[in-house]
Amino acid sequence: MMRFTFPRVVLVLTGALLLTYAFAVAPTVGAEGRGGTVTAEAKAPRPRGSFPAPGKTFIGVMTDKGPHDFTPVDRFAAAARHRPQVMLFSEGWESATFDRTLFDRIRDRGMMPMLGWEPWDYRLDERARQQKLTAQEIDRVRSDQPRYRLSRIAGGEFDSYVRSWAEGIRSLGYPVAIRFAHEMNGYWYPWCELVNGNQPGDYVKAWRHVHDVFRAAGATNVTWVWSANVRYTDLTPAISTYYPGDDYVDWVGVTGYYGKYDFAPYLSFDEVFAKTIAEIRTVSTKPMVITETGASDHAGRKAEWIRQAFQALPRYPFVIGLIWFEVNKELDWRIVSSPAVSTAFADAVAAPRYQVTWSPDMTPRTKE
Repeated sequence: MMRFTFPRVVLVLTGALLLTYAFAVAPTVGAEGRGGTVTAEAKAPRPRGSFPAPGKTFIGVMTDKGPHDFTPVDRFAAAARHRPQVMLFSEGWESATFDRTLFDRIRDRGMMPMLGWEPWDYRLDERARQQKLTAQEIDRVRSDQPRYRLSRIAGGEFDSYVRSWAEGIRSLGYPVAIRFAHEMNGYWYPWCELVNGNQPGDYVKAWRHVHDVFRAAGATNVTWVWSANVRYTDLTPAISTYYPGDDYVDWVGVTGYYGKYDFAPYLSFDEVFAKTIAEIRTVSTKPMVITETGASDHAGRKAEWIRQAFQALPRYPFVIGLIWFEVNKELDWRIVSSPAVSTAFADAVAAPRYQVTWSPDMTPRTKE
């Protein structure tokens, strides 16, 4: 048994102090520099990996209430027995100003916010629906908005507005996805090149301009999501004409639904998406997200479509996410529409591929 004499005690205490300095104090001093404080980089936690991890696919949700009311999200999660990792919500340029609380509410529920940022006055669309106009009439009303011509966006007329959002999103300090001016290859929004006095090439110019305003404002926490609509006919322009380039895009996306009209035949996930996905892959190999999808039950095959969709997804390993449109709008696209549909969705997303978590310190994956 060792006896502790006074000299030995002094020696032990000295050694303990040196070890404390080496492991606790010295690294901090090195980070501080001369008489300074520890830098933000030294204090900041290291990212907890990429989102989603390779081989995984996140499940997202979009509702008509967005972050203003999470009741539909809670019902979706209960029916799916699965918490979504991304929430898509829309804001229109005519009336929306940056509101941090909307993003923070989504973050606090463990979901990455995805802003559907739409340069238009959506109230025209709402009024047209209230007047019970036909689908074609609604498309004409909402797409005819000269104030929001693409050339005006590209020309800088909205720069102060765009900059206010860029500065706000930068201040969040965590990753946010922006799906700007989606479904540009259609004819139903004022930012589509086929309507509203827009000209070929205007969409790319507008996209790049908005992106550059964000970059100049230092909003580097944005994952830019370029999202086309599935092509139903080869008579429309090639999707490549709308693509701004990989330097301006982080995720590519595509929107498509089964059973939008009562006269539509049954179309599987592959029949809805495969051709357009293949076309997008010739333009970019960025990770892909199904940015909106849903199925109706007008033919009684909604649950079947969901099962087949999730069976098909692994054949597209570059698809890193799927966002379900949980809204009863033109038709009832929700998974809560029936117990059979809820069960089909819950069984599908229980697969290990969809067991994903998101946290604000994760880095969105921008490569396959």
